[in-house]
Amino acid sequence: GFDGITIETKRPVALPCDLDGPARKEVVELACSHDIRIAAVETMSNFVSPIIEERENNLCMVKESIGLAADLNTDIVKVFAAWPGTSRCDDLGTYDFGYRLFDYKCMFTTGNKMWRWAVQGIRDAAKWANDYGIVIALQNHPPVIRLGYEDALQMVKETSMDNVKLCLDAPLFTNQSDEYIHEAVESCKETGIVLSHYSSSSFDESPSGEIIMKRSQLIGDQYVNYPAFIRELKRIGYDRFISSEECSPVLENHEYQGINIVDRHAKAALKYMKKLIVDGVEPKTVRR
Repeated sequence: GFDGITIETKRPVALPCDLDGPARKEVVELACSHDIRIAAVETMSNFVSPIIEERENNLCMVKESIGLAADLNTDIVKVFAAWPGTSRCDDLGTYDFGYRLFDYKCMFTTGNKMWRWAVQGIRDAAKWANDYGIVIALQNHPPVIRLGYEDALQMVKETSMDNVKLCLDAPLFTNQSDEYIHEAVESCKETGIVLSHYSSSSFDESPSGEIIMKRSQLIGDQYVNYPAFIRELKRIGYDRFISSEECSPVLENHEYQGINIVDRHAKAALKYMKKLIVDGVEPKTVRR
């Protein structure tokens, strides 16, 4: 199984205002009883809305999440520079409405202004986090930040805060060459990589037990070059967690699938990643 978990600060999982002191203590005790480390608290932050109250509400949420992280004995809070948001349609999650509304709001500000709001918001978060010895990890996730490592690294540098580091995800690189991945990890090494993700939705298991890897449409229908990424992380001495994500409802032939399919993806991805990390070689994988 997994060695750790990250906890997302939204309902029904762990919205900070829903968890009182005893509930937080129970979470810590439950994790300890299973020898599971709470690796990070992950926010769905959006520092860049042109609506003042939305930016301020986001800051309050991030501050509450930092307090939650402290109570859960973890030292990392992951943030987005911008997050369009999620909605429900037919009682299932969707990004469609959030992205449309985000694009509409962008018409009332500039790209540079959103960048500056993000830098200032992350800086505010880092000041609060510093009181607890907590690190803010900026994920290299669009929008505002472009795919790749370059924008995320630049934004971290512009905060001028020692406790702002990187959450660097290889599935968000449009260039999957060995050379680019080496460049990305080497460039981010000094600033600090403290968290990473892999996408379980890109994995599956055949009835015969073979691991299946699928192309990622997000980065132009490419396979994620996990072997190069893991090799580079090992080279710089990375000793933190790589967290599994299944970001969207699972569709097969445009039909929504159940949690059993999500579990199948997660198990196949875990099997692949453990073999790659422990042995340094890919397990036998069918690419589709």
